[in-house]
Amino acid sequence: MGLQISISDSIVQALRLPEQRIEQELRRELAIALYTQDILAFGKARELAEMDKYEFGQLLARRGVVRHYSFEELNDDLTYARGE
Repeated sequence: MGLQISISDSIVQALRLPEQRIEQELRRELAIALYTQDILAFGKARELAEMDKYEFGQLLARRGVVRHYSFEELNDDLTYARGE
């Protein structure tokens, strides 16, 4: 199941972006907003933004968003680093 959001033509036309970048930029902005408000976890937010971990982390850093890093994420990263 997916979700579609309808945005009026007047708003789309008012965006100061090339047409081919609108969806990508809106996905990223939504991902940042939901992550910042702790509505969406890092992994799902980066998935929404269609970015890998590094890229999304860099985007958050450029925006001055502090990364929420739980013990669970630390354990996942350590398990991955150990090759388990």
